Parts: sequence; structure tokens; C-alpha cells
Amino acid sequence: MTEQNQKQLGNTLWSIADQLRGAMDADDFRDYMLSFLFLRYLSDNYETAAKKELGGDYPDIASDVLRETGASTPLQVWYEENMNDVPAFEKQMRRKVHYVIQPSHLWNSIANLARTQNPDLLNTLQAGFKYIETESFESTFQGLFSEIDLSSPKLGKKYEDRNAKLGTIIQKIAEGLTEFSTDIDALGDAYEYLIGQFAAGSGKKAGEFYTPQQISDILSAIVTLDSQEPKTGTKRRLESVMDFACGSGSLLLNVRKKVNKAGGTIGKIFGQEKNITTYNLARMNMLLHGVKDTEFEIFHGDTLLNEWDMLREQNPAKKPSFDAIVANPPFSYRWEPTDALADDVRFKSHGLAPKSAADFAFLLHGFHFLKDEGVMAIILPHGVLFRGGAEERIRTKLLKDGHIDTVIGLPANLFYSTGIPVCILVLKKCKKPDDVLFINAAEHFVKGKRQNQLTKEHINRIVDTYQFRKEEPRYARRVDMAEIEKNDFNLNISRYISTTVAEEEIDLAATHVRLVDIERAIQIATAKHNAFLKELGKPLLPSAD
Repeated sequence: MTEQNQKQLGNTLWSIADQLRGAMDADDFRDYMLSFLFLRYLSDNYETAAKKELGGDYPDIASDVLRETGASTPLQVWYEENMNDVPAFEKQMRRKVHYVIQPSHLWNSIANLARTQNPDLLNTLQAGFKYIETESFESTFQGLFSEIDLSSPKLGKKYEDRNAKLGTIIQKIAEGLTEFSTDIDALGDAYEYLIGQFAAGSGKKAGEFYTPQQISDILSAIVTLDSQEPKTGTKRRLESVMDFACGSGSLLLNVRKKVNKAGGTIGKIFGQEKNITTYNLARMNMLLHGVKDTEFEIFHGDTLLNEWDMLREQNPAKKPSFDAIVANPPFSYRWEPTDALADDVRFKSHGLAPKSAADFAFLLHGFHFLKDEGVMAIILPHGVLFRGGAEERIRTKLLKDGHIDTVIGLPANLFYSTGIPVCILVLKKCKKPDDVLFINAAEHFVKGKRQNQLTKEHINRIVDTYQFRKEEPRYARRVDMAEIEKNDFNLNISRYISTTVAEEEIDLAATHVRLVDIERAIQIATAKHNAFLKELGKPLLPSAD
């Protein structure tokens, strides 16, 4: 599918969402819309694989004939005619596509119930969601649709009203998707597009689940380059990548896309998310992009409290660690540092972030699980570069230990959730250069109506400067530790890169000639004007000489 068609598909779905949500809150409707898109993807993928698996045995039945049989899909016909073979077939499907969907729960079946306003639509949909959560996959996706309340009064007061409302929504989505039905891969792009569109209307809530694509592209490019020799290019193999505040998972998927584009692979994707709705979006997003359930693990829990058992391993030899870590945690999040957390292995050697801002707590959490040869890129508010107190002590230790590799200043108003300028910190446990690279990209952007934008040229310039550790007046500079120490380990970018524009040199000789010419032109114009005034008997203008 071309980029234009992908955009058209996204616009079509967004238009449907805009028309149908009515008085429903955008965040609520988002969950319904994206869940139906997810079901469509699973169904198309499953039916394609089933057709390939069954070969000539897959029923070749026209849709009009299909309706006469009372079946909703060809696969349902096959199930009914081959009941004894179903267990073996489903075993094969679990092996090849990693999941099973019952024929009555497939999108085409659900869409048919919606088209005919069948009174069983709502019950069938509920049963289908429950089956996908508990039985479809080898690994249980418990609660995947927990935020989709099919009994919500927002859909209607009575069962019949809710059933009718869902029928209308699903029918419109089905109609909108018809012309794009040949490319299931495009549904992943449509899902991403819709998440972005819903984020645009969510204000501050958008920060909980969405990292703008342009920021995501920068982080993804940085962490996929070789940590010791970035100039050698994108690594062909990452055993693991982690985002401990993964939102809808878009940033993790962007890392995967970057590695795949370079002909490489990722062993496994790990993510953690505290918000239950966003956690479910992330799991759907992974599957929608063809990431098998064995290839990723998303955990629902509090990162700062380290609630994920996998990360609480006490044996240092078994401690999980990751090749690449990316994160866009909530900015200046208020938290409750305790005595127990002060002794936590993640914070013990650096100290606790202040109660008013957990920025360094998030950073230290991720850094603790970074491999020695790994790269971490994290988005944080500018305050982490210069704030004093506990943050100054943490920043100083990270610098003295040689762990801060690059500081990138970005423009203000790039996010839906906040207009403040932010920075990207790139950290490594083992880095070659004995300096810190500062990149001042804050003044390089395209001003937008709602959000400012970074073009491909802006993004490529940032990544290229990092990759080849370039220096450029008023844009990028490598600063040795001695100078940083003289500045009391303050990383405010303006201390190291001058943003003042040099005054233009004036050519005095050329300026003199230009002024003489202007003076002569004034004299000629005055004389001409006075000639007219004299004829009219009017007072003359004073002569310039």
C-alpha cells in the first residue's frame, strides 16, 4: 500500500470516528474504534493463514451463496463440515500464527451481524472479546478489552439501543475498510494514525500514550546505532529493547522498524505501562504490527516501585539487561520517595530524585537495566540539566562516572500534552569519548498552528550530528569534562553553545558610496519638486545643501 493510500485509510477511519462518536468522550470512543480495528486485523490475518493452511479444502464460496447457507465466513462452513479435523487444524494455526479465532468471532461475521442489525451482535462481540483474551493465544491476554464497556450507558440505555449503536459503528467501519481489504499490513499504520489523531484531541492526556513520531524517529535512530562506534551504522541485531513507560508502544515499534529496515532483527521487545487503558493499547499495537505474542512482553505496573517481578531478580548473574532503552516518561512527575527506595539498588549509589520531580528516578531505573554495551535515550524536561539539590548530585555522579554521552535540546511545543521545551539525554555505561556532545536543535523547526514540527531534514541533522559526533558553530559542540566541572556540572546548553547571532560586518567604503548616492538622489528629487512648486507659486522646500 502506498503512503498516499495509508493516509487515505487513516483519514477515512478518522472521519468515521468523528461522525459517530456523538456526545461520547474522544478517549472512550478511541478504545472502541481501535479495538474493532484490532479485531479486523486479527481476523484478516487468521483467515489468510487458514486459507493457506487448508489449500484446496478451503471453501470457495461467493458471498451471496454464503448468506444462503446461513454461514458468515467460508471458514465457518469448513468448521461445520469438518468438526473432527478442527482440533488438529487449530493446533497448526497456533503453531504458525500463534492464535486461534472462532469463525463466529471473525470480523466478517461480526460485520455481517452489524449490517443486518442482528440482535445477537452485542452478545457475540462480548463472547469474542472474552475468547481472544483467555483462549486465542498461548500466552493469556487477560483484560485486553477490559476498557471496552459494551454495556456502557454511553452506547444506549437498553440492550437494544446499545446493540443498534454498535451495529452502526461497526457497519461504517466495515464499509470504510472495504477498499483497503487487500492489505492487512496497512491496518497497523492506520492504528498508529488514529492514535495520533486521538492524541491531538486529548490535550494533556495525550502524554500518557503517545510520543510524537518526529521525536520517536530521533530516539529510535540513536539507540539502534552501534554504541561504541555510531558511525558504523545501525546494528543488525538487538537481543532486547525496553521502554519502561511505553504508552501505546509506538516508540518500541519504531525501534523495531528501524532495525528491520537495516536488514536486522530484534530478539524480544519489553515494555512497562502503569495506565491500564494504555497498557491494552500497547499490547494490541504490538500484535497489529505483526509482533508475535512470543516476541514481546508488556507489563502492567508502576515503574518507580519496580513492580515487575522479572526486574526484581536479586541474583546479579540473572539480572535482566537490555541492549537499547528508550523512554518518554511523564515530565516532573510527583512521587513519594521512601527510606525503602533509598536502599533500592537502582537508586542507592546515586541518591533519590526529589519528591517534586521523578525525572531522575525514571532515568536511573532505566539506566540500571542497561547493558554495558547498550544505549539509552530518554526524553526529559530541560530542568534536569541545571536544577540543584538532589538532582545536581545525581547529575554530577553520572557525569563523573562518564555515563552521559550526549545532550540534545529540542524546540518548545512539540508535544500535545505540554508546550515546554524538552531535551534528550543519551546515556551509556561504557562510552569512548571523554567529553559530552551538546546539540542545540531548539531553534530549528517549522512553526505549526497547534504544535511545532521537525522536518526530515531537522531529524536527519540531529541524528547525523550524533552519529559522527560533529561540531558546528551555534549548533553542536564537544565539551570536555574539565569545562563541565568548571560550570559545576551544570548542563544548560547555553553555557556551552552560544546562541547569539554575530553582528554583520559593515563595509564602510561600500556604505559611504551608497549614502552619497542617496544624498544625490534626494537633491535631484528636491530640485524637481521645487520647480513644480515655483510654477504654482507655492513656498519651496529647503535645499539639502
